[in-house]
Amino acid sequence: MPTSVHQLDDGAWLSVNDAREVNVSDLWWLARQDFCSCAMADFLAEGFVEIGIDHPNVEGRIAGQCIECGESGVTDWLTLGRVVDPDEGRFFAVDPGSVHVPERRRRLASPPEKAENNSGRG
Repeated sequence: MPTSVHQLDDGAWLSVNDAREVNVSDLWWLARQDFCSCAMADFLAEGFVEIGIDHPNVEGRIAGQCIECGESGVTDWLTLGRVVDPDEGRFFAVDPGSVHVPERRRRLASPPEKAENNSGRG
């Protein structure tokens, strides 16, 4: 059974299989983020900007602001939860209060080229 993932209410909710699973207005504890100079950002989520799947993870970019310094921005990709049983559509959301590290997605169009063996051996 395919898993349906989308935003509801203008980015206020992440819906998985027509059930509201993750909402905004939570505080996310973010390490190594790029939108402010705080070592650890206490990030108030204001809206989902983008939602994506990196099976089995459901990921998103979230707009919001650091409540420590007041800087606003959009996170890199954060894991929002995981589809643990695609046949039954079971989804487990992450705990926003634990430490999260936003990551830039890196997709290669093709695998990296292997270095040629120039040792003279055959």
